[in-house]
Amino acid sequence: MISTKGRYALRVMMDLAQNQDGNYIPLKDIAARQEISKKYLEIIVKDMVAGGLLVGASGKGGGYKLLRKPDEYNVGEILELMEGSLSSVSCLSGENNECPRQSKCLTLPMWTEYNNLVHDFFYNKKLTDLIQ
Repeated sequence: MISTKGRYALRVMMDLAQNQDGNYIPLKDIAARQEISKKYLEIIVKDMVAGGLLVGASGKGGGYKLLRKPDEYNVGEILELMEGSLSSVSCLSGENNECPRQSKCLTLPMWTEYNNLVHDFFYNKKLTDLIQ
């Protein structure tokens, strides 16, 4: 399940994409437009800056803005940054996917197919697809 953190991160990204004018956008403005607590957004945008999705500036004229053009972001990278792995089962959530039952697990192909569907869905959806 996608948490509020992941959903709110998408809303922040969409807000920044829709309101970009080259200047930093104050978090209080985003919070007001999106009707989300500024305090909660502070936690979310901190992770987004650390993850390379946004750049922030403090002080007068400060706020946040996208590091790339909106069409260069996909939903999958945003959700995985905020949520971690989107895998449906733990044996497919790591890099190595090493499971002692892998060779005899009859459900593994089904979980792999499902994970590929989810991955492809989110990674083929651009930020701009959500705001158009």
